[in-house]
Amino acid sequence: MGLQRLRSWLPIFDWGRHYDRSTLVSDLLAAVIVTLMLIPQSLAYASLAGLPPVAGLYASTVPLLLYALLGSSRVLAVGPVAVVSLMTATAVVEHAVPGSPQYWGVAITLAFLSGAMLLLMGVLRLGFLASFLSHPVSSGFIMASALLIALGQLTVILGIKTGASDFFGLLWGVLQQWQQVHGLSAAVGLGAVAALLWARLGLKPTLIRFGLGSRLSDALARAAPLAVIALTTLLTRGLGWHEAGLRIVGGVPQGLPPLTAPIWDAGLWRELALAAFLISVVGFVESVSVGQTLAARRRERIDPDRELLALGASNLGASMTAGFPVTGGFSRSVVNFDAGAQTPAAGVFTALGILLTALLLTPALYFVPQATLAATIVVAVLSLVDLSIFRRTWYYSKADFIAGVVTVIVTLAYGVEAGLLSGVLVSLLLFLFKTSRPHIAEVGLVAGTEHFRNVRRHRVSVGTRLLSLRPDESLYFANIRALEDWINEAVASRPALKHLVLQCSAINDIDASALEGLQAINLRLRHAGVMFHLSEIKGPVMDRLRRSDFLDQLSGQFFLTHFQAVAQLAPEMISPTAAPQGRA
Repeated sequence: MGLQRLRSWLPIFDWGRHYDRSTLVSDLLAAVIVTLMLIPQSLAYASLAGLPPVAGLYASTVPLLLYALLGSSRVLAVGPVAVVSLMTATAVVEHAVPGSPQYWGVAITLAFLSGAMLLLMGVLRLGFLASFLSHPVSSGFIMASALLIALGQLTVILGIKTGASDFFGLLWGVLQQWQQVHGLSAAVGLGAVAALLWARLGLKPTLIRFGLGSRLSDALARAAPLAVIALTTLLTRGLGWHEAGLRIVGGVPQGLPPLTAPIWDAGLWRELALAAFLISVVGFVESVSVGQTLAARRRERIDPDRELLALGASNLGASMTAGFPVTGGFSRSVVNFDAGAQTPAAGVFTALGILLTALLLTPALYFVPQATLAATIVVAVLSLVDLSIFRRTWYYSKADFIAGVVTVIVTLAYGVEAGLLSGVLVSLLLFLFKTSRPHIAEVGLVAGTEHFRNVRRHRVSVGTRLLSLRPDESLYFANIRALEDWINEAVASRPALKHLVLQCSAINDIDASALEGLQAINLRLRHAGVMFHLSEIKGPVMDRLRRSDFLDQLSGQFFLTHFQAVAQLAPEMISPTAAPQGRA
């Protein structure tokens, strides 16, 4: 029992029991491929967050180690990602000047707060909170963030500064300063974009045509960003492009990540709390979505609450080693999976590779052009732009379409925090609007059966003395008035009515306001000489009703099935001679 509990808390004791040489080889190969991909990504995403490039290396070491110890996914690769890096920059720039030690300290504090929130959510098992971020909202947010990131990095590629942070301000700034574009920076950056796009789309097929194996060709294609960075770095150093105005990374500290601590300032914490919470939710949603998708391919499963704890520990680890907020990345996790990673040990080996880079290879990063790093970000985030989501939601659900469009527009115009909050708020408002007008069907008996269907859709038998209604929503404060109005109108138009039966098969919950509404309906029907009955009440709903006095006050009865109610109250409806009504 003790060992089983230990495995649940530390999954390493589960997968580590079966670790063998074959698994080791697979994990090592995957780690090499992911490390080659992660080095340029880490440098680029640190720059996107407004931090020195080495911060990206630091954020890709200890978090990976901690996730390998605690995470439930066997292939998720934790580290800096584009959207979270942008959210970090948006939050931190309000409190410090980019490039200053204070800026880095605020970013560390943000990672600490995010980690603490994720840990607390994991302990309280609050993984369900991520459900409030609907797919259209999250897709719209990620798409808008990708466009915002790409345009922001375009200014780096072109060698101009706009001073704007919103999409439309950046776009106007680029158009205004088109004559001031730095030619060499644009040539290097746009050339890198073209090379990376070709490597992503055409390099692997080309290598296969030359006789290389599919797996080796894929690995070489994945390493293309590192090759582009190496080539432009060598050209910059050899040809002296940095002396011609091409901005480079410059000196990068060499050594292991330093031990750091957050800024202990209660006022700063309060101001960063919302940003930390949003980063936590966005990071958790992205991480769990990727983890579940990849786990399903191997018939494995992940534990969302366990993921909260693992991601919380990873962010706390980042804050203690000069990093910034991290989460499970889509691209690197997919690469890790496709490269054959079998266990989280692949993440451990990747972290060791990044540590060796920080310890031994940072001098080689001095001449890396910033335009090349910007190009790697542009190519990475463009894959997140999926306009087809709008076409699909337009035809399927106008409410989801509206929520997605609002999220995109507000994110582009006012920033990531406002965009995400507006998307969630609009989704909730549209949900309330929709459920406040529940679908209420009058149902009748299908001839020769015990089934009841909507009189507007099927030819069914109905009675003049009995009215059967089926609300297709749970009843709560926002929609009980609609049910009351429907019943009042129906009763007023049917003078012969003696019985009204509420078929509760679609009702999963009745809150206190709805209970009061049902009591009012019961009282009004009694005064009108109509008996109020209930049928097919679900067990949990009946349990709650029994804790009130509603059933004692009910003028009619409650029936196990709706057919029983009709057979007792209006037997003429089940007669073979009953005339069907409604649509054919």
